[in-house]
Amino acid sequence: MMPAEFIIGAARPEQFPAEALPEIAFLGRSNVGKSSLINALVNKKGLARTSATPGCTQAIQFYRVDGRWQFVDLPGYGYARAPLTQVNAWKSLIDSYLTTRKVLQLCLLLLDARRGWMESDEQLREWLEHWERPYMVVATKFDKLKTQSERVRTLAALRATKPDQEPMTFSAVTGQGAREIWQAISRTKIHKP
Repeated sequence: MMPAEFIIGAARPEQFPAEALPEIAFLGRSNVGKSSLINALVNKKGLARTSATPGCTQAIQFYRVDGRWQFVDLPGYGYARAPLTQVNAWKSLIDSYLTTRKVLQLCLLLLDARRGWMESDEQLREWLEHWERPYMVVATKFDKLKTQSERVRTLAALRATKPDQEPMTFSAVTGQGAREIWQAISRTKIHKP
């Protein structure tokens, strides 16, 4: 188990912690598995709160990991059981985080492997590219694809949208892909603010 601790759930930009450690942001639609991936990476169930209800993460959650990183769990976009005013407030909070954090080193853009690229995912990808934020695509819930041909088709479709980047695959159930995602995070070139 890797040392990891919850720092703060920031509902406003002024609550963001000091920019001291390199940050890895976890982005994706509501209920795509961001919190599950964080828990798997640090091998600590329950560090990041998971729920079957979309919109469970309602603030930006900061976690200190191994004294070397901050993992940042952002509220999901897309469908969430919350009033539109709340959803718009989350969007504003996320935009503020992504555009201002100098210590943000890598964004993990999570997609549900069963659904592939959805319009909101593509909009986020274009936004990250516009702001020149480095990102890596992670296909979650890969264990839900039951046959090898399903897996091959899914990866081909993901590559077609972003051919210059090989998507990572992840399953919270089996742990598949966690080691490879850690290796990719570890290879991230750190830029000092």
